[in-house]
Amino acid sequence: MVQEGHLLAVFNSGHRVMKAEGVLKALGLPVLLIPAPRQLQTDCGLALRFSEDVREEIMRILERESLLPAFVSQYMGGEFVTFWVNEANGPPTIL
Repeated sequence: MVQEGHLLAVFNSGHRVMKAEGVLKALGLPVLLIPAPRQLQTDCGLALRFSEDVREEIMRILERESLLPAFVSQYMGGEFVTFWVNEANGPPTIL
C-alpha cells in the first residue's frame, strides 16, 4: 500500500483527515486515504498518501484551509522518516 518515496500526512482526528481528503480531491489532487501504518503513532488511525511531486501544492492548500496535518513522513529505505511537524504553538518545523 505504501511504496518507496510515498508521503503520508498524519492528522490528529478522523474528521480533519476526511475533510482534508475531500478538499484535495475536489481540486483534482491525487491523494489516497489509507489506514496509517503501525509504525506511525496516530490518534485517528488514518493518513493521506501522496507523492513528492504534489507535496508543495498539497501543503499550501492544507495551510490555506487550516487543515495542516500533525506531521508528514516519507517512506524511505523500509522505514518512515518524519520531515515536517506541525508545532501547536508556533510555525511548522521542517526536520
